[in-house]
Amino acid sequence: MKYLAGPFAPVTEEITAHDLPVTGRIPVELDGRYLRNGPNPLGVEDPAVHLWGMGQGMVHGVRLRDGRAEWYRNRFVRTPGFAPMVHVIEHARRTFALAEGGLPPAELDEELDTVGACDLGATAEGFTAGAHSKHDPLTGELHSLSYMPGREFVQHIVVDAGESVVRTTTVPLARTPFMHDFALTENHVVLWDTPIGFDGFECRWLPEHPTRVGVLPRAGGDVRWLDVDPVHVSHTLNAYDDGDSVVVDVVTAEGPFDPADPGAIRPALDRWTITAGQVDQRRLDDRPQDFPRVNEARATRPHRFGYSAATALYGIPFTPDGTPSDDAFTNALVKHDFVRGTSEVRGFGRHEAVGEAVFAAAGPGEDDGYLLTYVHNPARGASDLVILSAQDFTGDPVARVHLPVRVPLGLHGNWLPAR
Repeated sequence: MKYLAGPFAPVTEEITAHDLPVTGRIPVELDGRYLRNGPNPLGVEDPAVHLWGMGQGMVHGVRLRDGRAEWYRNRFVRTPGFAPMVHVIEHARRTFALAEGGLPPAELDEELDTVGACDLGATAEGFTAGAHSKHDPLTGELHSLSYMPGREFVQHIVVDAGESVVRTTTVPLARTPFMHDFALTENHVVLWDTPIGFDGFECRWLPEHPTRVGVLPRAGGDVRWLDVDPVHVSHTLNAYDDGDSVVVDVVTAEGPFDPADPGAIRPALDRWTITAGQVDQRRLDDRPQDFPRVNEARATRPHRFGYSAATALYGIPFTPDGTPSDDAFTNALVKHDFVRGTSEVRGFGRHEAVGEAVFAAAGPGEDDGYLLTYVHNPARGASDLVILSAQDFTGDPVARVHLPVRVPLGLHGNWLPAR
């Protein structure tokens, strides 16, 4: 079972380390915490049937301040049953670990210890804030698209800046979908209804089910559904309104998709332009990549830059333009310039394991800031927090913070500036 070994292998201990060693210089403008959540399954009874993405959540964090790495902590998310293991966000100055499929969020304190399960985004039907809840930087609202096995509907949930649920829209469906992510613009919510869904309580690929895109007004109302080519939708980079159209940059892959072997697909980056009667599906970059991110200040609005990762999850060689296949990277980060139609690739060693990169703003410009990501350093048998300049993307890292332990590969996180 490859998802329990190598870069995916769980760690067994909670560690606290202070005054971490650094190669390079940590920018003094970085004042906050870089946090990432992910599954850390221990005591798996039958590895042969283990599903990657399942297991007790563990949050890994580094506190940066005054050019120093003050601490590293990894903490299990300690709630009954399966603990949130997908994402970690901040809302209303509180930190939350998020899951999907009906698992409630958990609140964490400043040092990553679990306060307890909570009711962020709770609705009368028992739904809560979902795994890919998204902030609108213009309104301060938190938007969620939540599903629950056994329920033939999903809910769009809007939480205001004070944590109150201010609007809930129920979207009826023919079965329970697997809606891991969605898209948000200033005026719309975009849903992906693909062949992957629940047959009873088993998640699997249902080839007879069509792939379609739903456009829901943010203010509530009916969903407008449009059929598209059958694909699996992985993650959304960003979306925005363009006149009467909705533009979404999204990672897709040809099916079938097996939840037990998520690394078997070949994901690529597409741009979908949704009009009143059709969806124009255009390939932006055919190279295998996933975990797309954007400067969150541009969320819901037009963006020029985006960032994605070629990771060991897929293990497919990633070839920069003009280089022979022998020089392909199996771990790399990519900076896309959607105005120029170009990209830059920051490769890592074959035995390093790079995860999702998160943008940390340092100024008003869209790429005025840094990319932060955990990278496994095989020479040390542990991970580094690598800090790259977004404006000197292919240059040497600004800093490598040397962690005392390895951080397992996957899933999602955020840079949380100090308030």
